Amino acid sequence: MNDCLRGRRRRSLLSLLASLLLFPTVAQPAAAQAPAAPPPPVTVAKPIVREIVEDDEFIGRFEAVDEVSIRARVGGYLETVHFRDGALVKVGDPLFTIDQRPFQFALEQAQSQLAVSETSLTFAESQYRRAEELSQSGNIPVSTVDDRRREFLAAQASHEGAKTAVASAQLDLEYTEITAPIAGRIDRRLVSTGNLVQADQTILTSIVSLDPIDFYFDIDEREFLAYARDATERGGNLQEGAGGLPVVVHLPDGGTDAISGELNFAENRIDRETGTMRVRARFPNPDLTVLPGLFGRVNVPGSLPHQGVLVPDEAIGADQDRRIVYVVGEDNTVSAKPVRTGPRLYGYRVVRSGLTGEETIVVNGLMRVRPNIKVDPRPETLPPERVAEGAQ
Repeated sequence: MNDCLRGRRRRSLLSLLASLLLFPTVAQPAAAQAPAAPPPPVTVAKPIVREIVEDDEFIGRFEAVDEVSIRARVGGYLETVHFRDGALVKVGDPLFTIDQRPFQFALEQAQSQLAVSETSLTFAESQYRRAEELSQSGNIPVSTVDDRRREFLAAQASHEGAKTAVASAQLDLEYTEITAPIAGRIDRRLVSTGNLVQADQTILTSIVSLDPIDFYFDIDEREFLAYARDATERGGNLQEGAGGLPVVVHLPDGGTDAISGELNFAENRIDRETGTMRVRARFPNPDLTVLPGLFGRVNVPGSLPHQGVLVPDEAIGADQDRRIVYVVGEDNTVSAKPVRTGPRLYGYRVVRSGLTGEETIVVNGLMRVRPNIKVDPRPETLPPERVAEGAQ
């Protein structure tokens, strides 16, 4: 019976080994018969090649062309405020009046002193003329004539001082009427009626001009050198505005149309601490909506006109710290080409290096693509400009 059991076990083991040996032979043809995956479909196109001027973008802030802090030139109690807070004012518009009574009294006193000095001068002059006549006949000594002449000259000087005192008192009285030195929008009143105003110290309010308005931004050393060379080629100078180089500024809301202006100034040195230079552009502001202190993004032409290569943003991928574009070869094999990108123009991204414009690139379906695979290209033609996507 034991021999029978051993025989059965041996036959079972032999059957199992035969099955294991036959399984790869049977399974391999089945796997070989599985169909290969088709090439993924992607949209391809030629890049746009056209004449462009590359823009560099900077963040900056608007500042008033003219700004004045209004102070009184004479001290006294504030009597009247003539403007409405936040109103537009013109040059010469009355703003404040300081109590004029002390200055009016001072003027009248100075005028009285002037009248006294005029009388003294007239008397001294007559005494001097009479002494000269008597001296010629020998009736009085020459020393007396000298005394009369000295008194006459002193009366003249006193009279000039009295006239100066009247002019000074008149000027102080005029200074009690404070008017707008520039045109623009006035701030709120900082001092209420009845308060004491200190001459040349108390700030009463401020005025900023609004049209035109300046925009300040900083550029680094490399950008300065590039702009300076371009300005020289244009026949201008960066410090004087690069010959009125046109620039465009965009406001933070994104919904306002871009404002066009011109560069008109750059500082005469690079800041040693920051390595930057401050540049100024001037913009018209006829509707007075742009205010000093507002941030904006300014686009400055960063090159002379040249033939540029433009691709859609969605055609640009990332490979760690570099940008790549997938190029489709003649055999439909994909390769990744590193590119250096620039600003957005006409709804596309500028490719500064890496493409010539003759390549066929993947513009849609990047998630299905990797290097060295074959694809099913679906060609399309890119429009010259994509305004709807925010061309700049």
